[in-house]
Amino acid sequence: MPATTDSESPPIRRILHCDMDCFYAAVHMRDDPALRGKPVVIGGSPEGRGVVAAASYEARAFGVRSALPAARAVRLCPGAVFLKPDFPRYRRESAEVFAIFREFTPTVQVVSIDEAYLDVTEHLGRWGSATGVAREIRRRVRADRGLTVSVGVGPSKLVAKIASDADKPDGLAVISPRKVRAFLDPLPVRALPGVGPATEARLKKHGFERVAQLRAVDPLRLEALLGSYGRRLARFAAGVDDRPVRTDRERKSLSSERTYERDLEDPARILGELDRLAEQVATGLAKREIAACTVVVKVRYSDFTTVTRSQTLPAPTADRETLRRVARLLLAKTAAGSRPVRLLGVGGSTLVPGKVEQLALF
Repeated sequence: MPATTDSESPPIRRILHCDMDCFYAAVHMRDDPALRGKPVVIGGSPEGRGVVAAASYEARAFGVRSALPAARAVRLCPGAVFLKPDFPRYRRESAEVFAIFREFTPTVQVVSIDEAYLDVTEHLGRWGSATGVAREIRRRVRADRGLTVSVGVGPSKLVAKIASDADKPDGLAVISPRKVRAFLDPLPVRALPGVGPATEARLKKHGFERVAQLRAVDPLRLEALLGSYGRRLARFAAGVDDRPVRTDRERKSLSSERTYERDLEDPARILGELDRLAEQVATGLAKREIAACTVVVKVRYSDFTTVTRSQTLPAPTADRETLRRVARLLLAKTAAGSRPVRLLGVGGSTLVPGKVEQLALF
């Protein structure tokens, strides 16, 4: 991408979105050659209540996706190899890969264990271009770690992210500033950040199926349709995204949840499990010396219906007794006990740093 020649204007940004290909499964397949080329599924047991955490591309070809019940996955792909997740192993591998990223630029924004944005605007080095940097990153990850990473290159996080998805697996897609609109226009509206199934359905109901249609409409109409997000969506559709690549990744929540092999029906057992989860959250908050302003309880019933209840506290807390009591109050606002429970979760959100003195809540 050519640099701007206007000394009064800021340089055109060079943003990379690096997305590891099928990360969890790829780590296992790298370390066990017998798995290569096979449909590999990472998750719980298909004989129980397990859920798919990740799947190789060979398994995805059969329709296996993350969050799918493992029993459903085995019906779609009877020949799949099921493996239990090894999260410490994945975290170690992620640290090695991200260390490679930081050799090229200090401006690395971690999005997840296998995904990051890199701003290389001022760190083109001997490669001379963002495309050259991307090629070298892909080469290094393959050579040093035996894994593949798809990279999107663009003048913004928006474009880089969509570009990395456009050429997976093991791909490189480069979108120059002058080609941004041509790249975005034919894409379905679902490709834009923040457009989930509900928003997509609403947009389609009003005749918006492609990004080009969003770009052509008055932003005020989108704002009337979608609220404040509508104006932001109009900017995305026009290829405008000035969000910086941030190196600080501030934790916004901390939670603990569990899916049960057998539905919980006994109210006393449900309360016991809830207390245990609340204690885990309290321990995690105390360990990090942070406190939660809001307590959240999540319940998934046997029919997969999921509800959440939350309460903002008078003062931030990491106190286990307070978390336990508030969690119980929130649970009482659900049908847990009268309906079988498949999953329970307790969380703290709107986190603040430092040890906070607990105020009496009851």
